[in-house]
Amino acid sequence: MKNLTIGFIGAGNMANSLIVGLLASGFDPKNIWATNKNLEKLDRLKSLHIHTSTDNRLLVRQVDVVVLAVKPQILKNVVVKIADLVREKKPLLISIAAAINLKTLQAYLQDNSIAIVRCMPNTPALLGCGATGLWANVQCSISQKNIAESVFRRVGIVVWASSEKELDSVAALSGSGPAYFYLFIYALQEAGFELGLPKEMSRLLSLQTALGAARMAIESEQSVDELKQNVASPGGTTQAALKILAQGHFSELIKKAMLAARQRAEEMADQFENEA
Repeated sequence: MKNLTIGFIGAGNMANSLIVGLLASGFDPKNIWATNKNLEKLDRLKSLHIHTSTDNRLLVRQVDVVVLAVKPQILKNVVVKIADLVREKKPLLISIAAAINLKTLQAYLQDNSIAIVRCMPNTPALLGCGATGLWANVQCSISQKNIAESVFRRVGIVVWASSEKELDSVAALSGSGPAYFYLFIYALQEAGFELGLPKEMSRLLSLQTALGAARMAIESEQSVDELKQNVASPGGTTQAALKILAQGHFSELIKKAMLAARQRAEEMADQFENEA
């Protein structure tokens, strides 16, 4: 990674978090490029002393790795305009655009020989607590896979999918997962308030409880089921609450929600593939 040059097309939140993560680990800012049509977003990056530009083609000419960090809806327009340079230089392409599969990316490029890594990160990467699923095409060398993994390890944990299709399930779990937890935290806050707690107290208790439970699950050698049982004393308050959740088919509801998310990811992938 020492002499590697890396460029981010798109300077939004995810690109910013990855750039900050690289710099925090000692990556030379002179080896990082970022582009965006929004000059205000580029101005925010200038304090990091990296190269910034509005010219995506200039970026591709300068770097070994191109990170496609734009929304899926505009990715085709972006890639088509740099495709000839990519075919010529053959940089490693890393895409964080959800629902754009390898087949679609290759159609945009009009080339099946480019090394591509698809990534499914999530928003906690902004705090260095992300969870990212990766999938590489057969053109990627071991060193290129290591580069992609190294980039995303700067902002959290990394797992490799066993198939590209598996990324849709990753999207349903960790990609969409933060929203599920936010919904549950909000429900706790509102219920606490309705049970008579001051609103701010209910909010703080809900947030700290979520944080504490997550840390215990990560740091404990016990499984999450064992940790749950540790809290749920027989005949106690927690057991009474868990009984209500079970009666409401809580676990089955979560499964149905994730199935819906995965199905939507598959539908979007098919849509972009058909439009390619």
